[in-house]
Amino acid sequence: MALQLSITEENYLKAIYHLQQTHDKVSTNDLAASLHTKAASVTDMLKKLSQKKLVDYEPYMGFTLSEAGLGTALAIIRKHRLWEFFLVEHLQFGWDEVHAVAEELEHITSTLLVDRLDAFLGYPKFDPHGDPIPDINGKMVLLKQINLTDAPLQHTVTVSSVGSQSTALLEMLKTKNILIGTSLKVVERFAFDNSMDVEINGGKHLNISQQLAQTLFVTI
Repeated sequence: MALQLSITEENYLKAIYHLQQTHDKVSTNDLAASLHTKAASVTDMLKKLSQKKLVDYEPYMGFTLSEAGLGTALAIIRKHRLWEFFLVEHLQFGWDEVHAVAEELEHITSTLLVDRLDAFLGYPKFDPHGDPIPDINGKMVLLKQINLTDAPLQHTVTVSSVGSQSTALLEMLKTKNILIGTSLKVVERFAFDNSMDVEINGGKHLNISQQLAQTLFVTI
């Protein structure tokens, strides 16, 4: 019988997964900041998840997802990214509109529905923001990509993912016609503020700030 989890427990597992991408061990304070909650609430939840064998937790030593916790987190992420793909490709949502809706849909518990959704969509490998979609076994295709700030001058690269799903960021990128698959060429970098002159799809030139460039990942 599958382990029954609350929406809050699922949100914790997903948040821990994302933090583990940049931390060997996740601290209570890191997780509290990520979830905008109090450290004491995090500690209480970690004890519950530890009892369910979903996290390996030692007080004051940090924690990581257990094998079961990792599998559960990847299943939640799979649902989230599949729903984002469905909303953009079939319901004509903008890529800046889908995150909040997918946050609700990711808690649907029917594995049959999710598997049929995956098949209906043609087993997509990436969501509308360029993030890899785990397959039924939790496996993902990982692209060899670099940050736009590291892209060589006068070399055409392709936008492959964005580092944030903030609505404000995605709206800005949309107004600049920078989407997944857009071709960019860094024409010049300016030492004054580390901004750059970028050619988009072989045509229009834009000045892109360092802050914006740091959110864009590209393939060469």
